[in-house]
Amino acid sequence: MATTTAKKPTTKANSGESAPRNKRRTARGGAGAELTNEQNAEGGFTASESLSENLQKVLVDLIELSLQGKQAHWNVVGRNFRDTHQQLDEIIEAARDFGDTVAERMRSLHALPDGRSDQVAQTTTLPEFPQGEIATTEVVDLMTERLDAVATTCRDVHDDVDEEDPTSADILHAILERVEQLSWMVSAENRTPKR
Repeated sequence: MATTTAKKPTTKANSGESAPRNKRRTARGGAGAELTNEQNAEGGFTASESLSENLQKVLVDLIELSLQGKQAHWNVVGRNFRDTHQQLDEIIEAARDFGDTVAERMRSLHALPDGRSDQVAQTTTLPEFPQGEIATTEVVDLMTERLDAVATTCRDVHDDVDEEDPTSADILHAILERVEQLSWMVSAENRTPKR
């Protein structure tokens, strides 16, 4: 009895032609729950477009800080490696926790946080992080610069946020307190005492 094998259809992937790698596809999905307007209405205080945009600026910088902290964490080398490695974990944890707090605050104000990678890359104020192994002393300077950039974003939007929603401004206060503390602690690694 002869067996036949099914012939695979020829596609770019198996025809020898190279298919583009990591090509972004348009997201699928609906437009939300299929409810009546009354059921789907949200109540309470609603953030203005300006408040939403200001909180979004802080959110993308926090997401980018956590990603760059991880990049540094994986690639740091040199003297005082272990302490630097552990300090990076503190930065990453703080950035992730605060990012989640900001995003959930936005949702509680009926704003839509956007943490997609494309959006973060296009709108963050943090400079790009270098690829490859990086000496501990350079990582200290790079991360201090990025912590200060997050603090600057918080300070830049603070007054407008506070005017519309003091509760969201309180979140910015907590972010500033911790990020500036981390900046001081990290930057101290490369400082020498003043004489």
